[in-house]
Amino acid sequence: MADKNRKIRVLIAKPGLDGHDRGAKVVARALRDAGMEVIYTGLRQTPEQIVNAALQEDVDAIGLSILSGAHNTIVPRIMQLLKDNNLDDVLVVLGGIIPEQDVEELKSLGVAAVFFPGTSTEETIKFIQENVKARQL
Repeated sequence: MADKNRKIRVLIAKPGLDGHDRGAKVVARALRDAGMEVIYTGLRQTPEQIVNAALQEDVDAIGLSILSGAHNTIVPRIMQLLKDNNLDDVLVVLGGIIPEQDVEELKSLGVAAVFFPGTSTEETIKFIQENVKARQL
């Protein structure tokens, strides 16, 4: 069980070949400004790199930013690797260009939330705070 006084640790990752990270950086800064510890992995991360970083950094949550359309390939691999490494208690949220018809499948894999373009950083912060705390209880 996590220490309730510890800052929430969030890994922000840009999986796949997508080279646009402005949105991920905006979210990372907002989470940091809200008092969370943020680890930003940078561009073009593989699922293995993301899960290894999550393991090494002992994160409470992972935020994936995907604009490339590769979410149906990348997310299942990440979720399986998390399970394989006993990290299935880590909150996973996804943001970017995700067709609404794919959301239910992503959630069935264990993604806690999908945030679309235009979602306020306040909504993202609140969701992470409430759901990480619920998992810590």
